[in-house]
Amino acid sequence: MMSEMTLIDGSEGEGGGQILRTSLALSLVTGEPFRMERIRSRRAKPGLLRQHLTAVEAAQTIGAAEVSGAALGSLTLEFRPGPVTPGNYRFSVGTAGSATLVLQTILPALLTASGPTTLTLEGGTHNPMAPPYDFLARTFAPLMDRMGPRIELELKRPGFFPAGGGLLQARIAPVKRLAPLILMVRGSIRRRQAKVWLSKLPSHVAERELAVVRQELNWRDTECTVENVAHPLGPGNALVLDLETELVTAVFTGFGERGRSAEEVGRRAVSAAKTWIEADVPVEEHLADQLLLPLALAGGGAFRTTKPSLHATTNAAIIQRFLSVVIGFEQENATGWSVHINTR
Repeated sequence: MMSEMTLIDGSEGEGGGQILRTSLALSLVTGEPFRMERIRSRRAKPGLLRQHLTAVEAAQTIGAAEVSGAALGSLTLEFRPGPVTPGNYRFSVGTAGSATLVLQTILPALLTASGPTTLTLEGGTHNPMAPPYDFLARTFAPLMDRMGPRIELELKRPGFFPAGGGLLQARIAPVKRLAPLILMVRGSIRRRQAKVWLSKLPSHVAERELAVVRQELNWRDTECTVENVAHPLGPGNALVLDLETELVTAVFTGFGERGRSAEEVGRRAVSAAKTWIEADVPVEEHLADQLLLPLALAGGGAFRTTKPSLHATTNAAIIQRFLSVVIGFEQENATGWSVHINTR
């Protein structure tokens, strides 16, 4: 007998692609089919875009799923998963759409799969509105390692909007069950590094971005570096700030886009870093969103963070549709919040 489908409204809460990615991830893990309607219906370009379709294709492939509605612009999708099969897979977004968001979709199921997996992903690796490769490699993957699995990430070639063409590889050694994670204290900042990725753009762009970092955060010249992309496919730029503490490395990114000055790129990254530093919490806004799903799969965990975004609270609502967990957000003071995940 076929399982009854969970119905998801893709326009609820934040209303973006995260609802689709989380639903696909948890459908693979639980074996529970779902139907999603009004996918990204309030966006300027509603429905499934290329990167969403690639995420669906990746989930369908590793989970031997039956899928209907997987087409560009589709507002409705039905997904019936089969067993998750580890192995060697390659997926290409085919545009500058985010390869890291495709990884985000299928990684949860592979963390507890029956064997190791190697993923090769092509597309954007440094995109606005998506976790950049640097965040995955230096923040997210080390925390997942502490929960049991081993994730090795390698950036073969960075890809920036609008040209794309990035290439990354992920090797996942799974465990039977994820261990809970507690992150309540930040600890002191023991290393700082600002890095500008520069692709087919003049050097003064990097110099102006780093000038903002030195002026606003008082970082030294030795803490500021520039990496010119070898064999670039198109123009692109990202400023990445690394702040390593005793328990976690926080990564903040400003992305270069047409019409956005180098100074504005610098200020965006610096502003996010300042908010986190002043709040004295271990988990910054975007990591808070990313941690909810693996902690829910582990059956428990807790962390302190800045004010949760609509992205995070929407993600929590979708997770609680698939799993028997309660995700609680509690404000502690003017800048700090605590998040607790417990089984029902």
